[in-house]
Amino acid sequence: MRTTTYMILLAAPLALAACDNAAETTEQPGTMMSDDMADADAMPMSDDMPMMDSAAAGQAGSGEGSVTEINEAEGKITIDHGPIAAVGWPAMTMAFSADEDSMDKVAVGDRVTFEFQTTEGGGGELTAIAKQ
Repeated sequence: MRTTTYMILLAAPLALAACDNAAETTEQPGTMMSDDMADADAMPMSDDMPMMDSAAAGQAGSGEGSVTEINEAEGKITIDHGPIAAVGWPAMTMAFSADEDSMDKVAVGDRVTFEFQTTEGGGGELTAIAKQ
């Protein structure tokens, strides 16, 4: 009996806090999105928004990574690479603009070293690529 009383005394404040917190949310019943998140569609998600502010267009960088996709139609090679300190980029997977010669040198799954120039909008253009 004593243990049950202690459990109730401990659980009651937690239950009240949870109820109080739930009353403050702006979610509609049956939705998973708050009113604040409903305006997410207004957020620009295009090439106009730079990926990283720290990398100005024309900076040179180099890195190592794995080729995850080659899109000849768009002229892009996607590379999963580690951090690139020279341009302030964290590790990520990104598509680099590439010429036909570069696309012919590698295949999906290849480990590569590469050099690039940053472009407007936070992207990159490969200047060299080689299998490891």
